[in-house]
Amino acid sequence: MTMKDIGKEIRYHREANGYTQSSLAAATGISQQKISYIESGKHPPSLDICIRLADLYGISLDELIGRDRPRG
Repeated sequence: MTMKDIGKEIRYHREANGYTQSSLAAATGISQQKISYIESGKHPPSLDICIRLADLYGISLDELIGRDRPRG
């Protein structure tokens, strides 16, 4: 799994939960620019950020990064 794959998964969950990058930034304290970099695969998410997002969405870390789905 690449950083781009993880970024796509993080974007998927953001959109599935009805957040824009700006509204997610406001809800989590993570800058909108950092969210953009993570989603585009330019910057890996820290463990702290992953935990904050997973907690906000009520999912596991594996679900957040797509490890719960078969790859094809």
